[in-house]
Amino acid sequence: MKRLNLFIYLVLAGLLYTNCVSTKQTPQAAMAPLPSTFAVIPDSLKMASAGDSTAAKQKEDSSTVAAINWREYFKDSTLIGLIDTALKNNLDIQVAYQRILVARANVKRTKGASAPFISGAVSAGQQNYGDYTQEGVGNYDTNFSPNVTDEQHMSPDLRDLYLRLETSWEVDAWGKLKNKRRAAKAKYLASVEGKNWVVTNMIAEIATTFYELLALDYELSIINETIILQTNQLSIVETQKEAGRANELAVKQFEAQVLHSKGLQIEISQRIVEAENRINYLLGRFPQPIERDVNHFILTSPQQISVGIPSNLLSNRPDIKQAEYELKASKANVKAAKAAFYPSLTITGALGFRSFNPNYFITPQALVNNIFGGLVAPLVNQSAIKASFRTAKAEQVEAMYNYQKAILNGYIEVYNQMVYINNLNRIYDLKDQEVAVLTTSIETASELFLTGRATYLEIIITRSAALQSRLELINIKKRQFNSVVNIYKALGGGWK
Repeated sequence: MKRLNLFIYLVLAGLLYTNCVSTKQTPQAAMAPLPSTFAVIPDSLKMASAGDSTAAKQKEDSSTVAAINWREYFKDSTLIGLIDTALKNNLDIQVAYQRILVARANVKRTKGASAPFISGAVSAGQQNYGDYTQEGVGNYDTNFSPNVTDEQHMSPDLRDLYLRLETSWEVDAWGKLKNKRRAAKAKYLASVEGKNWVVTNMIAEIATTFYELLALDYELSIINETIILQTNQLSIVETQKEAGRANELAVKQFEAQVLHSKGLQIEISQRIVEAENRINYLLGRFPQPIERDVNHFILTSPQQISVGIPSNLLSNRPDIKQAEYELKASKANVKAAKAAFYPSLTITGALGFRSFNPNYFITPQALVNNIFGGLVAPLVNQSAIKASFRTAKAEQVEAMYNYQKAILNGYIEVYNQMVYINNLNRIYDLKDQEVAVLTTSIETASELFLTGRATYLEIIITRSAALQSRLELINIKKRQFNSVVNIYKALGGGWK
């Protein structure tokens, strides 16, 4: 009796120690509240004129372009077709879908862990007990009992036939299984948002590469025109040389210009191939030409946008929502890890038929059943449980910081793009004026050269500057289109 009391005291002491384990809540790092609006762009960075036609002016109100479906946001039918193909074939999206399936299966697994496990079993065997074994003597003596019928007599070769249903159920008294189920569900939702973020980035990458491709087409057309003009100018200089009005140096300078432009022609052609194949890769297919209309790039301007308010980022950006679900999952994991310190209650049972006489196997007389309840608590060597709990707490803190990082990064990305778009509008206007001035200078220099009042070097310098400024203007316009794509992505658009 004293030993039994001592055992009970030890069990109670262990349970008390278990409940005293440090499971205090993880401290939450304070984060500055999300601003109610995006930071106001300084006057020095705003557009010089309120009437700029090329401007993709930002509006800041409760609405946001992120709510617009990508089919409506992008106007080019060719681009829409490319995105449609990518949504079906892109390999990164297919990988993301598989992650969703894995997370969904994990939800079902944790849900099933809360229900009783029922299994069927059948066994058959035969044992022979010697005359000088405890079982053999007992069976022999039992056969002489007046309470044993002839059918109940046990032979030396004793058979054992057993057909049964077995069940085992862990009672979720402390919420361990429930929190594991919550964590799995949050992980599943995080995987869905992860797939949405992959879609958002893929659409943005296809769009920016597509606009880069259109810009390269336009650059190539300008280079081709320039080569024709430079070749004509070379012919004029060669004629002037024959007439004694120019020397060999002038001819070589103009010839070098033609060769330089042809080199640019090849370089741009190579960049076009690479841009096409970046799109082909995103579309999940091998290299092939990309159909497009460069006139869309030449004739259209970046659209007007509305950035909305910062709180919209929380509901629109998949990466922020993914981080939020990861944080919820980590909190549930901490609770589940904490519950591992407490006793677990398990109920087991069995129901079936068991007999050593085959003639009475499936009969009411052979019916057997049992049910047991067990309470198990960790008493000694809890290092593994403690380590799991500390790991869960550290992962919760990590998830919290990742969530804060996602919010901060999203806000800064939008702000940077707002400033970038305004600056690009100003740069574009200035560069457009520069192109107009240099175009006029080419005409003036050509007239002066033909009348002998300008040197060939002035012609070369003027044409080179004009070509460079036109290429830079195309590049700026490409960056304008891409900035509109990037702010759409930064606001969380594209996955809807």
